[in-house]
Amino acid sequence: MQTYDLDQLSLLTAQATLNAGKAILDVYYNEETQVEYKGDDSPLTQADTKGHLAIMELLQTTNIPVLSEEGKSLSYEQRKDWDLLWIVDPLDGTKEFIKRNGEFTVNIALVENGSPVLGVVYVPVSGELYLGVKAYGALKINIEAGATITGNDIANGIQLPLKTERPFTAVGSRSHMNEETTTFLEQYREKHGVVEILSKGSSLKMCMVAEGLADVYPRFAPTMEWDTAAGQAVVEAAGFSMVEKEHRTPLVYNKENLLNPHFIVL
Repeated sequence: MQTYDLDQLSLLTAQATLNAGKAILDVYYNEETQVEYKGDDSPLTQADTKGHLAIMELLQTTNIPVLSEEGKSLSYEQRKDWDLLWIVDPLDGTKEFIKRNGEFTVNIALVENGSPVLGVVYVPVSGELYLGVKAYGALKINIEAGATITGNDIANGIQLPLKTERPFTAVGSRSHMNEETTTFLEQYREKHGVVEILSKGSSLKMCMVAEGLADVYPRFAPTMEWDTAAGQAVVEAAGFSMVEKEHRTPLVYNKENLLNPHFIVL
């Protein structure tokens, strides 16, 4: 088993997301770009690629292999013996990027034996960075894209979850709630009377539970491993669970099929 320093890798991972965030914003804020589709050289593809390159520049210094949405063509034979790997989504939230609502993220997770032990979810537009480290806890840090993060920034991060007074809240879509999700939430309506719906894009949905702004996030629609690994690290480090809908066991990573099962964060 490869040895590693979680403190050192936390800084490196956070810096990689900040660098990627800067590269993505350079495309996002270019007034000449009209983002409408993901084609061979669309602005969205440019942002994906530039974010990926910025991340790889730092991650490759660790000599830990990388599974990225940009490198999803890797066969299972090539990666099945990786007991330690990075799982990366340089730009999570295609619809959010296209709508220009700012709710897209950069996701990087360190996965050991199928379980995320470190994860960073960064929101370039708002400068919100969520860091989760197994057995250490979860933090939220406000920092600009492209800035240099320091140990002091992490030491002064806001511990998650926050204590909030609010109605019982589920993360979901106000306009696209499927029947399975509606049925699932009925049990909470029966118990709490009212269930508020908090709508967010990308992996921010998981972070809303970790932050203490929501109580449950049912995801009964397709996601891939790079969509969730970093968010799961933050969720679990904050003391919550992210489990398969059917078996209520934690999601596992670097599977032969990279498609996730339906899951619940609670």
